[in-house]
Amino acid sequence: MSAIEQYTPGPAIGSRWLARAGFALATLGVLFMAVVLYAASQPLFGAILLILAASFGLVFGSRRFYASRFIFPGLAAILIFIVFPIVYTVYLGFTNYGSTNLLSFERAVEILLSNKTIDTDSETGFQVVPDADGYRIYLPDAGLISGPVTLDGAETAQLAPASATPADPLAMRDAIKLRAGLQMLQLVRPDGAVLRNAGLRTFAGVTAEYDRTGPDSLLRASDGAVLTANHDAGFFETDDGQQVAPGWRVNIGLDNYRRIFTSDGVRAPMLSIFIWTVTFAVLSVSLTFAVGLTLAVILQWPHLRFKPLYRLLLILPYAVPSFISILVFKGLFNQNFGEINLIIEALFGLRPNWFTDPLLARTMIVIVNIWLGYPYMMLLSMGFLQSVPEDHKKAAAIEGASSLRVFFTITLPQIIPPFLPLLIASFAFNFNNIVLILLMTRGGPDMPGTVIPAGETDILGSFTYRISFMDSGQQFGLAGAITFLIFIIVGAVAYANFVAMRRAADKRRHG
Repeated sequence: MSAIEQYTPGPAIGSRWLARAGFALATLGVLFMAVVLYAASQPLFGAILLILAASFGLVFGSRRFYASRFIFPGLAAILIFIVFPIVYTVYLGFTNYGSTNLLSFERAVEILLSNKTIDTDSETGFQVVPDADGYRIYLPDAGLISGPVTLDGAETAQLAPASATPADPLAMRDAIKLRAGLQMLQLVRPDGAVLRNAGLRTFAGVTAEYDRTGPDSLLRASDGAVLTANHDAGFFETDDGQQVAPGWRVNIGLDNYRRIFTSDGVRAPMLSIFIWTVTFAVLSVSLTFAVGLTLAVILQWPHLRFKPLYRLLLILPYAVPSFISILVFKGLFNQNFGEINLIIEALFGLRPNWFTDPLLARTMIVIVNIWLGYPYMMLLSMGFLQSVPEDHKKAAAIEGASSLRVFFTITLPQIIPPFLPLLIASFAFNFNNIVLILLMTRGGPDMPGTVIPAGETDILGSFTYRISFMDSGQQFGLAGAITFLIFIIVGAVAYANFVAMRRAADKRRHG
């Protein structure tokens, strides 16, 4: 049999067509999701999926970009899960996005126009009565019944006096199933008054609170005030400047940043929180490093008995989930019933106010963070200490150096360089350690005299979280501006540390 006869390209061709079919289906699926998101009034996310589908098709559909197929998934993940959140957060800092400005202009107008006022004097109960032509609406209190209605769209029915009480009306649970049709139904009384569905069990006279008089203007029925759309602020406003919620999202430029730097109620707590954040991160890193390194040195003492037991007990805080430890400490530090205060009161007659005194609250936070962080530093130290040559320490001891001097002149200088990147990473982690703050104190005690909620134990991350999701009206735009400033600060600190590390490495290499 010749080589040509032995070659059977069928399976290869079939596999290639199967791969192309799978690729086409995946691309169509992403395109379909993009269309769905766009139809759901999410054009930004729809555009992202559209770009992703186009890139996917270009990379996997062309041999020219064959090499890019191996890095495309990772690159796409970085762009979607890292770059996009950062860019979107920065964008929010230039908007008024918040709990009162969540909607688009069209949706805000739609909600205002849907606001109704119910005339309670005309409110009356109703029953839905099956009829050969559909249904009839019976008002027992008024003794009126409507003509036949289908309850499958907008309808108007005339009410007339009922000759007798209708038999077998629908049970309320069955009438509720027709709620969509009931809400679009108008009942006209004999005197000309129009009744609309005012709830699950009643019809009443319903009037619209607002009437649209132009593209950017509304008329308020209650007082005849004209509301004009202010697209700079994102609200409808009266002539005297009164804003009517809900508003809509608009770009406000640098207003959020001006507010941060010019408003005393924002700038003062921001400065205090920034100083505390840096202090908290520095104290956490330095003290956990000191405690962990000290325990590691003790555990390396050759004459220490029961080392495995001590090592196990000291690592336990690292094995327990941090949120459980935090909640346990929150109970231990309870001012009235916590074991720590009971012991202190029994010994010294004092009962510290851990959660209401600013200094004590910050001290408590640092103590808890040391407990959570020292096992990690201890484990690293135990490994780094093993790498220090014993010959260096023995030579120093022969020269008459004390144990402390050997440690600070030989051991410590040799473990600090490999430790430095980990210390920087620990600093960055504690700089944004909002879990500890939120679970332990929720940022409290609160600072007095601020226009936005800020606490004495708040760090920048928890402060931003409170502005976004807790007790500040969900000011996402202001939170985005603060987050961008945090990003700049952390980036600058990381770059400075990187430069310092590189210079130190160069100095060791050439010195």
